[in-house]
Amino acid sequence: QVQLVESGGGSVQAGGSLRLSCATSGNTYTVHYMAWFRQAPGKEREGVAVIVSDGVSTFYSDSVKGRFTISKDNAKNTLYLQMNSLKPEDTAMYYCAAGPRTTGWLFATNKYNYWGQGTQVTVSS
Repeated sequence: QVQLVESGGGSVQAGGSLRLSCATSGNTYTVHYMAWFRQAPGKEREGVAVIVSDGVSTFYSDSVKGRFTISKDNAKNTLYLQMNSLKPEDTAMYYCAAGPRTTGWLFATNKYNYWGQGTQVTVSS
C-alpha cells in the first residue's frame, strides 16, 4: 500500500502562484509514475502533470504546459506541483496519484491505483 496526502491548496487571484505538496509513505518502491490530476465541478478528472520515478522525465497537459512544474524530493518522499500564472479555469480539486510501471496513456486515471484525498485550488479573476 501507498499513502498520499496533499497540502498547499488555497485561494489566489489570477496571475498568482501556489505550490502543492503530496507526502508519500508506504511501499513507494512499487511506484513508477506519480501524477497530479484535477477535477472541477461537473467535469471529468483530468491529468495535468506526470513524473517518472527517475525524477527527470516529466509530461504536462497542454492546458498547463509552461505554467506548472512537477517535481519530487526523494529524500523527503514528497511530490510537488508549482503552479504559476494561475487562471480562473485552473480552479479545481487537485489530486496526487501514484501507479506502477504500465503501458498506456500517462493521463489515464486507471493507470494509477493510489490516490490522495485532494486539495482545493480556487483562482479568482
